[in-house]
Amino acid sequence: MHPPVSRRTTTVTALVRVVTLTLLTACALVGLRAVPAAADGDVTWTVRTAANGYGDDRSSFSYGVNPGGRIKDAMVVANHGKAPLTLAVYAADGFTTDTGQLDLVTKDKKSVAVGSWVHADHATVVVRPGKSVEVPFQIAVPGNASPGDYVGGVLTSLRQSDDAQGINVDRRLGIRVKLRVSGELKPRLAVEDLSVDYTGTANPFGTGDATVTYTIHNTGNAILSARQTVFTTGPFGWWRTDAGTVPAPPELLPGEHWKVKVRVHGVTPGVRLTATVNLVPLLTDASGSTTSLKPVLATADTWTVPWSLLLLVVLVATAAVGAFLLVRRGRARRTRREDARVRDAVAQALNSKKEEVG
Repeated sequence: MHPPVSRRTTTVTALVRVVTLTLLTACALVGLRAVPAAADGDVTWTVRTAANGYGDDRSSFSYGVNPGGRIKDAMVVANHGKAPLTLAVYAADGFTTDTGQLDLVTKDKKSVAVGSWVHADHATVVVRPGKSVEVPFQIAVPGNASPGDYVGGVLTSLRQSDDAQGINVDRRLGIRVKLRVSGELKPRLAVEDLSVDYTGTANPFGTGDATVTYTIHNTGNAILSARQTVFTTGPFGWWRTDAGTVPAPPELLPGEHWKVKVRVHGVTPGVRLTATVNLVPLLTDASGSTTSLKPVLATADTWTVPWSLLLLVVLVATAAVGAFLLVRRGRARRTRREDARVRDAVAQALNSKKEEVG
């Protein structure tokens, strides 16, 4: 009899399994050749593209297709374990995770593009130990499909129950499927929600740090990455400060967003600060060649009043005014004393003259 398992332990174990599963799926989706791996010794199969007219050693499935077009291809599943495997086969739409990796929606979530256009010839496949099975599938693109890029994957799945933990675990391995539906390609990126904050220093002659935040939005219909540069300037473009190397965002699917935060060090507080983002969209074609598109520029402003320096200037000015007043008062006292001495001397002279006359 198994000892009772707390709900917290069950939840933690389930999370660990989900994370492991996600990592395995990500490796397959980015085109890495799957290996018989695995956690808890349960994942004992691999998947790869079939060798045919589309290629003999492909890392993923990639096609150019017209609206209403049809494609036939196949995936090869190999069982490296010692027991037969019965795997579910299905497709799902792709998305970019918060860590920049491509992932696929789970089976319980509705797919509206690749996941609904790709259909395996069989919903399940049985693979004997040490054997491989070719799994044909078809892609039927709707006639009203909009031009542009679509990404998803074709998956194999093994769902098992863990009696000790009281949970069901769904292990998935898949291969990425990329479609470019013909028509006008409109690759566009936008910089949205741009803002800049400034943090100064107590040193009146020191510099501070600026934090620039913004969101990259793929507003077009093509998969895009980008080169990005960030810099700040003061009034009239003075005191330009570059942020240095800014990591490139992941490839964003049409409609996706990516949040960016950049720190710029050594910024001169010039009363008014302008942050500029220069985004160069990068478009990759079917041959793997990358084209740089027209840059996207965006700016935002904030106040950077050098309070420490202003306080120092006020103190210096106050001291200078005080010193000037002291000097002026001293001169006035000396002038009054001199005037009094002169009056006394004149009075004495007049008195002496009167005495002589008398």
